[in-house]
Amino acid sequence: MLRSLFAGISGLRVNQVALDVTGNNIANANTVGFKSSATTFSDTLSQMLTASSAPDPANGRGGANPIQVGLGVQVAAISTNFNQGSNQTTGKVTDMMIQGDGMFVVQKGSQTVYTRAGAFSLDQSGTLVAPGGGLVQGVVVDPATGDPTTTPPTVQNQITIPSADPLDPTNLLKTYEIAGDGKVTVTYEDNTKAVVGRIAIANFTNPAGLEKIGGTSFRVTANSGAADIDVPGAGSRGDLVTGSVEMSNVDLASEFTNLIIAQRGFQASSRVITTSDQVLEDLVNIKR
Repeated sequence: MLRSLFAGISGLRVNQVALDVTGNNIANANTVGFKSSATTFSDTLSQMLTASSAPDPANGRGGANPIQVGLGVQVAAISTNFNQGSNQTTGKVTDMMIQGDGMFVVQKGSQTVYTRAGAFSLDQSGTLVAPGGGLVQGVVVDPATGDPTTTPPTVQNQITIPSADPLDPTNLLKTYEIAGDGKVTVTYEDNTKAVVGRIAIANFTNPAGLEKIGGTSFRVTANSGAADIDVPGAGSRGDLVTGSVEMSNVDLASEFTNLIIAQRGFQASSRVITTSDQVLEDLVNIKR
């Protein structure tokens, strides 16, 4: 069979993958915290028709380059773009956006996941939760100063806004706020304040190595590196912008351009298959 036939088939496959990735990006253009993906192609093996040869001055011959025929294309990578998304102001106290690097840490059952989607809320017990009920993680802090009690910080399994002062149940909660440094501060009716927790931010050596698991969440893989958890603003971690969420970083203009490129690539590959079929038909008709 013709090599061009199988090269055309491989072109159909990879351009279909590119269409799938682009379609998913466009579908999530308004998804909070979504990170777009991009497809990278590479050629497959090449068949050697004639090997290269070194120059041979004694016999008056120069060197010859190899003669090879490519055998198609393959998907080399589907990479995630972690560039900052735009800021959408919501005015909701529990909504948060990371301005810079890092990811929120969320406990979902027995699994720890990471996300840029900071559309959080409080459940009936006053615990800060992500959509779907995952517990937003924090670090253990000194209630008076809000500074981590250990180095590195100890992870706090959940952050709960108390309805009253634990030391005086008659001293009810008046208000609470979340600062840009992640401190969750409550104010009681007698105007005393206490820091009940601090939002944890995880950093990774290779964020692109994280695995998407749905729900705008990621989990650690062998190539992402372990999560390095600290408070907002520590090291290269970004500060928090409260009352806002980070929107998708999908660029629709680029995605529609990619859509056209993938469509034309698919169309051209199908034409290669059609032409190869016509050549085979002509070859069969020689016998007639």
